[in-house]
Amino acid sequence: MFCIILHEVYNRTESFLGKGAGEKNMAKKLATAFVCTDCGADFTKWLGQCSVCKEWNTVKEIRLEQRALASTPTAASGTAAGYVGKKTTVQYLSEVDRSRVERLSTGIVEFNRVLGQGIVCGSVVLIGGAPGAGKSTLLLQALANSTTMGVSVLYVSGEESPQQIADRADRLGLPVADIKMLAETSVEEICRVVDEEKPQIVVIDSIQVVHTISSQSAPGSVSQVRESAAKLTHYAKETGTAILMVGHVTKDQSLAGPMTLSHIVDAQVILSSTDDTRYRILRADKNRFGSVGELGFFAMTDRGLKEVRNPSAMFLSRSGAAPASGSVVTVIWEGTRPLLVEIQALVTESQSGNPRRLSVGIDQNRVSMLLAVLAKHGGLSTASDEVYVNVVGGIRVDETSTDLAVMVGIVSSLQNKVIPHDALFFGEIGLNGEIRPVANGEARLKEAAKHGFKKAVIPIANSPQMSVAGIQVVTVGNLVQALEALY
Repeated sequence: MFCIILHEVYNRTESFLGKGAGEKNMAKKLATAFVCTDCGADFTKWLGQCSVCKEWNTVKEIRLEQRALASTPTAASGTAAGYVGKKTTVQYLSEVDRSRVERLSTGIVEFNRVLGQGIVCGSVVLIGGAPGAGKSTLLLQALANSTTMGVSVLYVSGEESPQQIADRADRLGLPVADIKMLAETSVEEICRVVDEEKPQIVVIDSIQVVHTISSQSAPGSVSQVRESAAKLTHYAKETGTAILMVGHVTKDQSLAGPMTLSHIVDAQVILSSTDDTRYRILRADKNRFGSVGELGFFAMTDRGLKEVRNPSAMFLSRSGAAPASGSVVTVIWEGTRPLLVEIQALVTESQSGNPRRLSVGIDQNRVSMLLAVLAKHGGLSTASDEVYVNVVGGIRVDETSTDLAVMVGIVSSLQNKVIPHDALFFGEIGLNGEIRPVANGEARLKEAAKHGFKKAVIPIANSPQMSVAGIQVVTVGNLVQALEALY
């Protein structure tokens, strides 16, 4: 019935306005759509809550004709081409050239580590972070170091003037003679200048302020961010230019803009600060050319960001502290290296009928599960106590190797007994109270031995094939054995 009515309206419109008017009016009616800024889902009308990701007030209106125009695969010159700027052909996977990709060093070891030992030519890297985290400072230092190695660079600023950037470089004492600057927000103009200058690395600061003529919406909107990033990514693939884009973050520390932005880029890294604001952590959330979850550590000084070559020492600041119950050290695996962190637990009698369970830096649901295992298989109940768990230093721990350390910390606080400072624990705990092995156990022990630890309580399956110099290894198979090995 609806189709018949629509056809009748179309015919009457055409007869009144002339042939083709029906198509034009219908196109105008369908010229817009509604897209969720968080997950990128499309809708035919505005909704207060996205039905896909369940977020509120994230559905925004965009122009459909602009999306179609921007999604057409065209090179910077306007000629039809594939995603990498040339006509693609079908080939067997065995025939693909697997030669090593060319990388450009940033001159910053921790930055190179997070990116996968350098910037891949033709790749697009999105660097996010809160205001003041040091994104622009880190990129400016990387560009300055790259120029000393003969790499041509271009810094495109849409938020700060060249004078402001020059003042920052002067404060940091950076060599700026070979750093080229461009104050521009138009994607088309940026591509034109890059065509002329032919730099190997381009910094776009930031993706939220640039715009393209393919979209009529305001800079920073969903469609503008998506289309601008798509064009810059296409240009990078076509010319082999490495592009580093700065991105803003929302109040929950996620990257602002559509989720499609994360899918477009090759790597996505986040620069955040620890509880001690002197330190910064650079984490790779996505990397097509390296390890996901890799961490880089920096200290913010008056001379910019300085690398922290021994991050474990940064999180183990117990040298002058008196021994206290509830404090225990564990070894986590971040990216491609081990990292020693301190976990603190506090168990105190509840003053209400509903004891609190609070954790910072570790999943709260996992802490609740460990408390249930402790009561069932360890015979120690905390049902009437409040339990607080904290990972020192502001780092977020996602792996299960910290289970044993968290459990030991809770027992230490519950019984008010101090764990020796030179002892550490790692291992996953199952629901039946068994201690399960974790990956890279021997490498974790070697890292602990380097920092002077004398005793390690670990799963039986992680027992090293050869003894690790300077450290006594105690292997346990279940929770009861682990509790017996505490003191």
